[in-house]
Amino acid sequence: MKIDQLFSVAGKTVVITGGSRGIGEMIARAYVDNGATVILTSRKASDVEGLAAQLGSAAHAIPADLSQMAEIDRFAAEVARLTPKVDVLFNNAGASWGADFDSFPESGWDKVMDINVKSVFFLTQRLIGLLEAAARPDDYARVINIGSIDGQHVSGIETYSYAASKAAVLHLTRMMAKNLAGRHIAVNAIAPGYFPSKMTAAIAEEFAAGSLAATPMQRRGDADDMGGVALFLGSRASAFLCGSVLTVDGGYATTV
Repeated sequence: MKIDQLFSVAGKTVVITGGSRGIGEMIARAYVDNGATVILTSRKASDVEGLAAQLGSAAHAIPADLSQMAEIDRFAAEVARLTPKVDVLFNNAGASWGADFDSFPESGWDKVMDINVKSVFFLTQRLIGLLEAAARPDDYARVINIGSIDGQHVSGIETYSYAASKAAVLHLTRMMAKNLAGRHIAVNAIAPGYFPSKMTAAIAEEFAAGSLAATPMQRRGDADDMGGVALFLGSRASAFLCGSVLTVDGGYATTV
């Protein structure tokens, strides 16, 4: 096996939600740099359209608020107008909310659950026909859900709905993997640790410093770390992974 074939994503059509910045941007750049076409969405039109313009003709922006079912339907319909198939779907869009137990609001619960969990299921459901159009017995289409190490261990931050939502995403991944494999669609997940993003920028400096000190590799994740894992999961190299969760955190969640 030649490495340029085993890990190739050239010619693939890839949908990335939350694709305008942070982990979504890292994934988008990795795929465009390696010959794929990407369809990006995020709630803020200027952000996602700006990134698509930077990436060039291989990138398309469709702004959408995937916390709303009507927007999921509209986005899926626009994707279908752009392409007859989707080889890889990254369910990456996410939100967080922090508050102490006694004051945690219903709005902070519903907002996070709608975008982090509900949209993962229903967008995949709405794009299933395009995924099946790309799927072959010897080359499955891929769904890759972005979870978090906060769904694997108990964080020191009071982000109740975020932690619960990411645990849900990881188990939803296993459920989807079992039931979609027969349709030649492989579903896996990535559980990132601390990567630079707008979300992690809101973490208190003291806690961020403590988590870095407790990370065996003594650094944060970067674009190459995320891009490499994302390319692996979308390529022939991961063909026998189904229902797996790849933890990408420098060893923090399993050793802290």
